[in-house]
Amino acid sequence: MINKFKLSACALILGVTGFAQEVEFTEYDLDNGLHVILHQDKTAPVVTTAVMYHVGAKNENPERTGFAHFFEHLLFEGTENIKKGDWFKIVSANGGANNANTTDDRTYYYENFPSNNLKLGLWMESERMMHPIINQGGVDTQNEVVKEEKRLRYDNAPYGEILGQVKKNLFSKHPYRWTVIGSMEHLDAATLEEFRAFNKKFYAPNNATLVVAGDIEVGETKKLIEDYFAPIEKGADVEPINIKEEPITEQINATYHDPNIQLPAVVTAYRTPSMKNKDAYVLDMISSVLTSGKSSRLYKKLVDDQKQALQIGAFNISQEDYGQYVIFGIPLGDVSLDTIVSETDEEIKKLQTELISEREYEKLQNTFENQFVNSNSSIEGIANSLARYQMLYGDTDLINDEIKIYRSITREDIKRVANEYLNPNQRLVLKYLPKEESEAASE
Repeated sequence: MINKFKLSACALILGVTGFAQEVEFTEYDLDNGLHVILHQDKTAPVVTTAVMYHVGAKNENPERTGFAHFFEHLLFEGTENIKKGDWFKIVSANGGANNANTTDDRTYYYENFPSNNLKLGLWMESERMMHPIINQGGVDTQNEVVKEEKRLRYDNAPYGEILGQVKKNLFSKHPYRWTVIGSMEHLDAATLEEFRAFNKKFYAPNNATLVVAGDIEVGETKKLIEDYFAPIEKGADVEPINIKEEPITEQINATYHDPNIQLPAVVTAYRTPSMKNKDAYVLDMISSVLTSGKSSRLYKKLVDDQKQALQIGAFNISQEDYGQYVIFGIPLGDVSLDTIVSETDEEIKKLQTELISEREYEKLQNTFENQFVNSNSSIEGIANSLARYQMLYGDTDLINDEIKIYRSITREDIKRVANEYLNPNQRLVLKYLPKEESEAASE
């Protein structure tokens, strides 16, 4: 058992002085492999119970994509002791709220309750893990739900396919090459036995982290966890994904036509290292320099001063195995997509050849210290962070220590990382275009 008692407060200089008390937590393992993290905070009578499973889209069979996201929905269908359709009724009737989400790397379920319903929250998550009912009726119901979600968020949404096209072109071997929503054809073709096998393989205690945060008594909570979760049988060990991509050495050019847009867009995207690599943190800072706020370099240049772009954004998508650094732009008027790319390249070149100013650097430090304070400002946020740092980074202490990584980043690091990862021969250039009427009519 590991106990982390951190009582000191760190003063952060944010133009004014702010205080962020470090997060205390206790973590340990049950005999069945479930990792447990407890955080006590009695400032409000609320509690979050959360379970993160180490399964995401990357764990899927390439011929059965969309399973992890599908299970995000399916495991609300009901259990041996919770009738079909009653999950959300029980939560709301007891003053709670709940949700779930899935990424390429993990699936996360949580409930927020008044603290007198801690026992209920733990029971419900243990039911989801121990007694899920996976039958054809539930599969058919959720199949329609997922199809509707895909239509709304991807198929019929302007620019809804951009990330999918980026992933498809940046990765040729790694399962990051498909989207979390996956393929509806794959889901339609799957058998009930395949769904049950996926559940048995991944939704087991030894592939999960349970977090309980809020107004709790640690001893009592441990007893409840033992009662509800210890009887759950350990599953087979899950082998981590270990698929390596060859480096990109020549620019990849791709085009996609979207029937839902009228204005073209251009994306430059780079494959970058794992979120656990310090350089991923540096890329966060580069994004902030380029497009965070109206005074950022690309926004001020392309949107405000030169009136060349309607929209511009740089995003560092940090993930467990590889990251994706994406710059997205919509040109204004008759400005060409190539102009947006060349103007963006010019600003990246400046990062590669010149140190950012001391003023920009100070602004960056203030921005990330402020984000650090805000990330630990709610019980729900703390629960999510504890689970994520433990599961994806292998270091729960990052909930308190991650800010030290940002503080350690120098202006020289920013220049070095821009040179190492953001070069034309290492990227994808995706021209994302409206679908012409003649093309749409021919389909």
